[in-house]
Amino acid sequence: MNLEKVVFGFFVLLALTLNFGFVMGDIDNPDHHHVWELYAALVVNLIATLLKFGDRTHIGAVLLATSLVADLQLIAAVTVWGLASYVFFTADQPVVIASVVSLAGGALVANFASVTLLIIETVNLRR
Repeated sequence: MNLEKVVFGFFVLLALTLNFGFVMGDIDNPDHHHVWELYAALVVNLIATLLKFGDRTHIGAVLLATSLVADLQLIAAVTVWGLASYVFFTADQPVVIASVVSLAGGALVANFASVTLLIIETVNLRR
């Protein structure tokens, strides 16, 4: 068993599940979306992105691209929530929560694509 592949797969799947957990719930209800889960999703996505550097295959490049898209979406979601919380003091407004969850939903789609590519790569792996 290759420990590097286990760690890589762990972080890719953890990024997906954390993001999915954050997005679940009513889109505009702040009680259904916890800020720390969003931050955890961002941190784990960034770690997964770092682990994808160095793979020189075509599928590795596409995996890195999906991860960068997820990172960008989550950074935008954190920025919107941070500005709404600490600058405009409107973080509990439904429109703000809906925007944050929508951005995290975009990252969720990128995470699904990343996991799908990881599964395809694993199935195509020859011993």
